[in-house]
Amino acid sequence: MHELVPSQKFDLQIDALLKAGVKEKNIYKDVSSGAKTNRKNLDSLLSKLREEDVVIVWKMDRIARSVSHMLKLVDEFEQLEVGFRSLQEPFIDTTSAHGKFVLTIFSAVAEMERNIIVERTLAGQESARRRGAVIGRRKGLSKKAEAQAILAENDYRDKKNQLSITEIMKLVDINSKATLYKYLAHRGRRNCKVCKAMFWDNDQDVDNANCKRHIK
Repeated sequence: MHELVPSQKFDLQIDALLKAGVKEKNIYKDVSSGAKTNRKNLDSLLSKLREEDVVIVWKMDRIARSVSHMLKLVDEFEQLEVGFRSLQEPFIDTTSAHGKFVLTIFSAVAEMERNIIVERTLAGQESARRRGAVIGRRKGLSKKAEAQAILAENDYRDKKNQLSITEIMKLVDINSKATLYKYLAHRGRRNCKVCKAMFWDNDQDVDNANCKRHIK
């Protein structure tokens, strides 16, 4: 059994994990700063998992930044035939039939939420076009890629969960950073050619953009 604890105060969590039968050598800790950076010990944990292992967390948010992120991790665990259980949220438990049922409901709700985000965004763009507005540059993206671009933007700009680039790529099912940044540029992500500051503006060209401080 393995556990990841991304927190600066571990004692309460470690005591609970030891009581649950986790060996101290199998407890993984990450100190999360809130920045969009990779979590090295989470990657280390994932690399060491083997069939029939069970990942135990004190709370779901100790390993995942959002419900969608948790479901993506659970999917990876299932492919490895690894279980997942939360001590503080006993309804999150892939080792039990009831827990699997609850996660199936979570997955359906998360999928519906992401579909609603895509549908609302596309509907808003279509409405704007009918009124004569020019929204971004649609050339070169398929319908699937357009949906991925919308979800990538939504996750990238999510200040609450502050997902890392790697986490966003997993959630949106994008295989390379270059593709992710291409999609974000399509959605309006720009870097000022003078100061390199990042900002959002669909009206400016990607290679010739200026932030408010340097716009002519």
